[in-house]
Order: sequence, then C-alpha cells, then structure tokens
Amino acid sequence: MTHPSDSRAYFFKIDTTIKKIRNALQKQFNDAGFDLTVDQWVVLDHIARNPGISQNLLADLTAKDAPTVTRIIDLLAKKSLVERRMAEDDRRKFLIYPTKNGQQKYSEMLPTVAAIRRKGWGNLNEDDYHHFVRIMDSIYNNFND
Repeated sequence: MTHPSDSRAYFFKIDTTIKKIRNALQKQFNDAGFDLTVDQWVVLDHIARNPGISQNLLADLTAKDAPTVTRIIDLLAKKSLVERRMAEDDRRKFLIYPTKNGQQKYSEMLPTVAAIRRKGWGNLNEDDYHHFVRIMDSIYNNFND
C-alpha cells in the first residue's frame, strides 16, 4: 500500500514557495536600495531582536551552519551594522550586538519585510496560521531522529 505522500512532493511545494518569497523580498530590498541580502536580513533581524546573542545560538535560530553565520556577521560588521564583543564570562566567546546604524537599518527595513509577509499571507486567517504552523512543525519534527 502506498502512502499519500509517496506521489506528492510536498517538499518541492515548500521549496518553491520559499524561493518565491525570498525572490520577492530581495527584489523589494534591491528596489529600496537597502544593500542587504535576505540572508543578511535574517541574521540582522535576530541580532536586533536579541542583542548580545552568541554566534552558536544565532546559527541555531537561523538554521544556518556556523561558517555561514560567521561570514554573514563579517559582512554586516564591514557595513557597520553589527559588532562583536567578547563575552565577560568566556574570553573565547563573542556576543553579537547591533550598532546604532544596524538598529536604524533594521527599523528602516522592517516595514518592507512586514508588507511582504502580509502579501504572502493574503486573506488567510488566524486558524489557517495555526494549522500551517502545526503542519510545518510536524514535518520538521519528523526529521528529528
């Protein structure tokens, strides 16, 4: 007996949807002259909302590997949007903070991100959101072996 998902490539639907959203968001960033990629925004977003976050936690929250997060932080630091500070309790560990410019850039970009989120959500309601999150969490957790 076959399972309903055998002939339904739900992962392809998820992947193509993510790509569509990322492309729309990047186009908005480019059109507005924000000079950030979507990946850089994702990292900046987490840093702005969690000042003093560790790189390891940042990697976990963004679902990116450590070298990728380090590279993105380097780019954001070069743009004077974030800074690394040595942790007081562990001199081998650095914590990441937004700079004043970084906080300003975050505030400037957030309405554009919110508008794309609203566009994507369209006329779906709160119940739709809860079903969506439940389904996505279930699929995600099915791969936590």
